[in-house]
Amino acid sequence: MTDLAAVKSALKNQAVETPSWAYGNSGTRFKVFAQQGVPRTPWEKLDDAAQVHAFTGVAPTVALHIPWDKVEDYAALAKHAEERGLKLGAINSNTFQDDDFKLGSVCHADAAVRRKAVGHLLECIDIMDATGSRDLKLWFADGTNYPGQDDIVARQDRLAEALAAVYERLGDDQRMLLEYKFFEPAFYTTDVPDWGTAYAHCLKLGPKAQVVVDTGHHAPGTNIEFIVALLLREGKLGGFDFNSRFYADDDLMVGAADPFQLFRIMYEVSRGGGFTSDVAFMLDQCHNLEAKIPAIIRSVMNVQEATAKALLVDREALGAAQVAGDVLAANAVLMDAFNTDVRPLLREVREEMGLDGDPIAAYARSGWAEKIVAERVGGQQAGWGA
Repeated sequence: MTDLAAVKSALKNQAVETPSWAYGNSGTRFKVFAQQGVPRTPWEKLDDAAQVHAFTGVAPTVALHIPWDKVEDYAALAKHAEERGLKLGAINSNTFQDDDFKLGSVCHADAAVRRKAVGHLLECIDIMDATGSRDLKLWFADGTNYPGQDDIVARQDRLAEALAAVYERLGDDQRMLLEYKFFEPAFYTTDVPDWGTAYAHCLKLGPKAQVVVDTGHHAPGTNIEFIVALLLREGKLGGFDFNSRFYADDDLMVGAADPFQLFRIMYEVSRGGGFTSDVAFMLDQCHNLEAKIPAIIRSVMNVQEATAKALLVDREALGAAQVAGDVLAANAVLMDAFNTDVRPLLREVREEMGLDGDPIAAYARSGWAEKIVAERVGGQQAGWGA
């Protein structure tokens, strides 16, 4: 039987990190549609993130992206976050928006370009020191478009050399989280295309290097929960970038495409001890059409619902069915948990935390959306152009 008190306790202690860039304007390769009230500075992004945490109770940290969130005084930015009940989370590097990185960054054939890329990564660790952030998150757009364009093995050697230099600079309580994506923007080879490549590099580097699983970065049909289970077993799952996709791109609200997949992933996290370890649960999303803050609140709620269902799995009954070889009974245990309507449970959990049971409705009543539209006039909105 499931201990409901333990389930509620776990839900109350859950923490989902929101991404600063999700509060800004974003779009496709063709067009970015601006919205009124979008933050113009990292400070205003934190103001919006504080609203998400205020209405969900489980979004206490905000990831930064450098140079998108570059400021003169990072200690002051951390203090600004603290005053709003937040902390600064992972520092995300950017080695894909500079002209010098056209043919790669840390894997580039030119040593000068590689030095520039590594210098940026070391700068990100300096920012971690100033903000108290634990995690440096690395995603590389490096790769090739055509056979023969570059030496595949040499690029892996350059990658290993760069990662080693960055790893050496990490503090005792800091980590390097290496992300992977099987294609895009490179279409022939990608230098970190899958969890195996990321795992191999992290394994060689040491315990402070771990793998990030972005739920949108897999080929159709990939069993993501298997990857999660194996990385947890090996102690190499550093965190998640939660989002969703329907075709070949990602960054939609988590659980939008396949809520059952999200449930299966969260069950493996639960089974593998991920809720009581150092696994970071982060959103990585770009809200192109939908209003930013409500979309982020919805994503947090989707993670909560998948988590609640995963925690409701009757592990004792599941284990008994597995030992007995009863395939149907074992599957039924999982399906019973997935088909449970956990919304009343989560409403109860929120109310016990002193929150409104319906975060979306509570935010709509708060007047914050109208306030930022009226006040954020002039200046340049945060985001990226297309």
